[in-house]
Amino acid sequence: MARITRYSKFEGELDQLDSSELMQMIQEALLGQGMNDPYDPDPNARPSMDDLFDAILEALAERNMIPEDLLMEAMQADDVRETRLGQQIERLMDKLQQDGFIRKEFDDEEGQGGQGEAGDAKFQLTDKSIDFLGYKSLRDLMGGLGRSSAGAHDTREYASGVEMTGELKNYEFGDTLNLDTTATLGNVISKGFDQLEESDLVIRQAEYNSSAATVVLLDCSHSMILYGEDRFTPAKQVALALAHLIRTQYPGDTVKFVLFHDSAEEVPVSKLAQAQIGPYHTNTAGGLRLAQQLLKRENKDMKQIVMITDGKPSALTLPDGRIYKNAYGLDPYVLGATLREVANCRRSGIQVNTFMLARDPELVGFVRRVSEMTRGKAYFTTPQNIGQYVLMDFVTNKTKMVN
Repeated sequence: MARITRYSKFEGELDQLDSSELMQMIQEALLGQGMNDPYDPDPNARPSMDDLFDAILEALAERNMIPEDLLMEAMQADDVRETRLGQQIERLMDKLQQDGFIRKEFDDEEGQGGQGEAGDAKFQLTDKSIDFLGYKSLRDLMGGLGRSSAGAHDTREYASGVEMTGELKNYEFGDTLNLDTTATLGNVISKGFDQLEESDLVIRQAEYNSSAATVVLLDCSHSMILYGEDRFTPAKQVALALAHLIRTQYPGDTVKFVLFHDSAEEVPVSKLAQAQIGPYHTNTAGGLRLAQQLLKRENKDMKQIVMITDGKPSALTLPDGRIYKNAYGLDPYVLGATLREVANCRRSGIQVNTFMLARDPELVGFVRRVSEMTRGKAYFTTPQNIGQYVLMDFVTNKTKMVN
């Protein structure tokens, strides 16, 4: 059960809440489907300022941070925006904009920012906001690495141990995540894992002399939010954490992001956070093809595809541009085209590591074939621990090239 923290020092003056702390409180709403309708998704939708107001209100209420008198006044009001609570939330929204975390925009006929009613305003996350969310996701996932080893692997080549050399030191932001498990556990075990802090992490220093090009393939087919579970938000958090890790700790590396669904397209990291699920099938072949095109432009020691998905290939782009779809089982036509793209990856020296959020037998068989063909690895995981798997796999691959 998640712990609820009461921020009593902010009672009566919520608009004094620090912007970075507020961003931390609403990060799941910003990254997730909370600002989209999962039953009628619009992949082109942009969140509005009203959505942001609701996200802040919900975050404050969940943490019991709203003083009793403000809460009662808001519950009795016809429009919460006209209450003292609503006015404080409006000031918090203004502060997010002033501090550079969001950019308010109005739609007009020319597609440029213009004037309009408050309810018509949309907002975009800024580069500062994306960097903050990536850093926060990375820190959260780092904490998970200290709690347990990401085992339960299903394929032959994965090893949770990492061969490293060098002196031990306490982790500082910007260091490589070569965690020394024994020393880290020694710092944490006496006080409990729920008290884990960044200062408890101990790393073993190592020297790297390799570079890698990575393309992250994110499945945004409709199944990623069906069955009562949001799998897409954790996938985006992992992608942002990986981007931050590579930018700050592996400056010679590159990472690009591809969304695959009925077709596939590259998205910049600045647009990744607010990408949405659509009513799509799964065009794995299209995603692999685009990933190969992006990797061919890179001159790196290692080229790899990190594919995060929860379903079998069910769509294919035909030579004339039409989309062929079959959601029932592994269609031989779709499967054959997908495996041809996997074979192309092998011939190009591209490793495909698959992080699978489902376990049905047909899917397991398909993923094993992909892994065997490219000498990659397959991980069958859950939305709760996928970040540990992805980051440990990436760091392990890097540490194998230690000097």
